[in-house]
Amino acid sequence: MKRLIIPKDYKSELGLLDTEIAIKFVKDTFERLLADKLNLTRVSAPLFVFPKTGLNDNLNGYERRVNFDIKNIESEVEIVQSLAKWKRHALARYQFIPHTGLYTDMNAIRRDEDLDTLHSAYVDQWDWEKIIDREDRNEVYLRKTVKDIYSVILELEHKVSMVHPHLYNELPQDIYFITSEELLQRYPDKTPQEREYLICKEKKAVFLLGIGGKLSNGMPHDGRAADYDDWSLNGDILLYYDVLDIAFEISSMGIRVDETSIVSQLKAKGEETKLENPYVQDILNKRLPLTIGGGIGQSRLCMFMLRKAHIGEVQSSVWDDKDLKLLEENGITLL
Repeated sequence: MKRLIIPKDYKSELGLLDTEIAIKFVKDTFERLLADKLNLTRVSAPLFVFPKTGLNDNLNGYERRVNFDIKNIESEVEIVQSLAKWKRHALARYQFIPHTGLYTDMNAIRRDEDLDTLHSAYVDQWDWEKIIDREDRNEVYLRKTVKDIYSVILELEHKVSMVHPHLYNELPQDIYFITSEELLQRYPDKTPQEREYLICKEKKAVFLLGIGGKLSNGMPHDGRAADYDDWSLNGDILLYYDVLDIAFEISSMGIRVDETSIVSQLKAKGEETKLENPYVQDILNKRLPLTIGGGIGQSRLCMFMLRKAHIGEVQSSVWDDKDLKLLEENGITLL
């Protein structure tokens, strides 16, 4: 559902050129810190893939992919929606060893997004993935990785504030962990979005565990593809963003499915036909490593760190003419 938020008396702290300089600083600093903390190596990644490979991300299952033909190639190709599956193949192909991994720039077109304050048709994120051992497939390891990523966000916040002291968000030193079921029990009469807002307003930085499977009310907290995250070992990093007074998702991540969980999750979504695609067969036959990984929104992180009111202030995309006029009237100038 489209949600355009216009904060009262908003004024960007940075002009257009200074914003572009600050965006580069945020991106360069964060990816360097992240690579060091998680032991990751940068690699190149595809912008499009063949549908028959099964490597494209299904997201929630209803999003239409952007596809096109290429001269001299008989099959059409699809713009990636994320690199969740491709990364696992790359780790095997490049012969990474346990507790090392990769990160890359993922650029995508999501034509079915509702274009609003936080959502654009253009998606840019750091996709990362690392190999783990079977004994690492537990909540303890997941929490440790979340804390490592959050420590990088805190260090970035500090470095940004050294350059721009007026752009300080005052994040807490520790991130709060809660499961989606615990959150439902805390706020049983609220929607998932309302629950996220309330816990973020209270704790400021939250990791919401266990997204995709049905909760005690018979509904999942949110949709997740059945064939990459293990729904019991995944979650979202959420920050409270006072500029817009919202729960602000920075990252979706998790320990990936193994040969057991992928079968149960595909059955739960009625997608057993996918059991025959090459990617799933590679998991079932243990030809791919066990991994943990996720995506971290580049524009989202820049928007948060630079205290912007609209994602279009930190990325160049396309927007509805009515929205453009309304935003400009309220002091929000898009790139």
